[in-house]
Amino acid sequence: MTADVTAGARHRAPSAPDAALPVPPTEGSVAEWTDRYTHALMDTFGAPQRVLVRGEGPYVWDADGKRYLDLLGGIAVNSLGHAHPTLTAAISAQLGTLGHVSNFFGSPTQIAFAERLLGLVGAPAGSRVFLTNSGTEANEAAFKLARRNGGQDRPRILALEGSFHGRSMGALALTSKAAYREPFEPLPGGVEFLPFGDTDALEAAFADGAGQQVAALFVEPIQGEAGVRPLPPGYLALARRLTADSGALLVLDEVQTGMGRTGAWFAHHLPQVGGGITPDVVTVAKGLGGGFPVGALIALGEPVASLLGRGQHGSTFGGNPVASAAGLATIAVIERDGLLGHVTDLGARLRERLSGASPLVAEVRGEGFLIAVELSSPVAGQVAQRALEAGFIVNPCTPTALRLAPPFVLTDEQAGTFVDFLAALPHDLGVQP
Repeated sequence: MTADVTAGARHRAPSAPDAALPVPPTEGSVAEWTDRYTHALMDTFGAPQRVLVRGEGPYVWDADGKRYLDLLGGIAVNSLGHAHPTLTAAISAQLGTLGHVSNFFGSPTQIAFAERLLGLVGAPAGSRVFLTNSGTEANEAAFKLARRNGGQDRPRILALEGSFHGRSMGALALTSKAAYREPFEPLPGGVEFLPFGDTDALEAAFADGAGQQVAALFVEPIQGEAGVRPLPPGYLALARRLTADSGALLVLDEVQTGMGRTGAWFAHHLPQVGGGITPDVVTVAKGLGGGFPVGALIALGEPVASLLGRGQHGSTFGGNPVASAAGLATIAVIERDGLLGHVTDLGARLRERLSGASPLVAEVRGEGFLIAVELSSPVAGQVAQRALEAGFIVNPCTPTALRLAPPFVLTDEQAGTFVDFLAALPHDLGVQP
């Protein structure tokens, strides 16, 4: 009898949604929800700029019904835009089949997802993936993996000035900004920060046998939080040679630049960025799940993939079936709809149009849909606020730079509306009495 009951349960169709279940609340104004926010959530982000209630494609709407063109994409997360039907269907279908199991067990979705990541990065034989929930967790895992490379004989870990690798204690130790670090010191030790893009400083860090004490070099191919700063041509090739010669690991943080954001699956695949190198470790998250939390550490090659052994790291939710389904669906849509080419082509046109939009614009840099608009004076915050009032979401990542990281489904016409907004701004913004 037990066998019959089990078989019946296995083939039973999922039950229909319960109509009595409460739906998420949406009634109330932005002001009302903001007041409730300030009393319910910790003040780590400040009061929200707006309270958003729904999204569709590259647009979101706030609680007052106002529409915004989301040119930040949840900080490079919503690569397929909002409420993409393929992504939402994949998540719903997986959750209705198998939502979560511990990592004492595997799932076909998890395994297929890891295999797809290895294929996309071009991993050699013996490579392995550790799945996480976020970029911070991926970099935390990479920090631990680096510690396993030589142990106490290699106490030095190198990162770059301007770096941002996350806010957990290990990832924060790799993050250079003093305002983020100082309230939580002492942090895990051994981390040294090299001047950004300085090849002489990089060579000096490995000179005269010093490289034999380096466990790893952590690098973002394009620094996002620091203002979308690409490393100079040849820097990653030099980093690869120096780390390989000394036995140190080259860890590329592609949390923000990966999964098609720059028009390639990974920024280091771009000839002008990576020059054809193969790193030891790649970390990725943000756009990996199209809005669903998922991240990954990808260890390239057998020696590196074996550095973290059984019981040396773990994650309750990492690689759960729903997150894996979201990742697989996101990859499938990017491939099916030719979005890498779209990001490359429209990104280039958008950067060109932004460059000539206004005397306020001093420089435009980036790759694909990761773009910085450098302004001629420190008015990025003021411009971002005016943009929000006009119905555009952008990020003033530095006092002089606006960061754009829009969904890959953005159209030429939609992008043009922001160019027109920028062109209409007063040219003497920020210097008026």
